[in-house]
Amino acid sequence: MNIPEELKYTADHEWLMVDGNVAKIGITDFAQGELGDVVFVDIDPEIEELIKDDPFGTIEAVKTVSDLNGPLSGRVIEINNLLVNNPEKVNSDPYGDGWMIKIEFTDQSEIADLLDSGAYKELIGQ
Repeated sequence: MNIPEELKYTADHEWLMVDGNVAKIGITDFAQGELGDVVFVDIDPEIEELIKDDPFGTIEAVKTVSDLNGPLSGRVIEINNLLVNNPEKVNSDPYGDGWMIKIEFTDQSEIADLLDSGAYKELIGQ
């Protein structure tokens, strides 16, 4: 299982690549494995703001539909439109082409609530 050390993680199995005050967000390799084949990613194309812990979309797999929750609050600066026609990228490349949303955040203290790779590995029993 791939758990890159340079990323931050949530207990909801999302990953964040933090660069200054910008965060790229997706779901982890563990999460996509648990979901199974992803068939649809639904993020409102008009979304402007992400609120920490509030849903910002859903991900539908053969097995289930799950909410995507905001790991940080911030202004949405990009949505991965590749997933509209290629949701399987979440399965094949969760940390690359399978990312979901990019935000600009202002509250640096919210980063403290995130897990490092070691804590995430412990959470999932690795």
